[in-house]
Amino acid sequence: MSVRFVSRSIHAYLDYPVAFTLMVLPFALGLGASNPLALWLSVVTGAAAFVLTVFTDHHLGVWRVLPYKFHQAVDLTVGIIFIVAPGLFGFGGIDALFYWINGAAVVAVISLSAPEEGATA
Repeated sequence: MSVRFVSRSIHAYLDYPVAFTLMVLPFALGLGASNPLALWLSVVTGAAAFVLTVFTDHHLGVWRVLPYKFHQAVDLTVGIIFIVAPGLFGFGGIDALFYWINGAAVVAVISLSAPEEGATA
């Protein structure tokens, strides 16, 4: 059994709840104490993730115009940005922890993504 078990279908089911969580959880956690950007970076990223998901070519996409590989590349970029954001923007405390955990989770999901059928790796 491969450790790369996150299929396109699993990824699609994760997308909408993650986007919603990125928009709501910063308010629930009171992010922004170390820098107001800690609140708004997540909210804007969540809104963008929602739009990206709506336009992604997977079974939960509404208008399937963006390739799934592009979606994965955007996700990986966001994960890396989230990991480095605390250092770049001076986030501390829960603000930093929020970004490190979410960034690591996104990078892990992309790293565990199964290759597409017929794709060469």
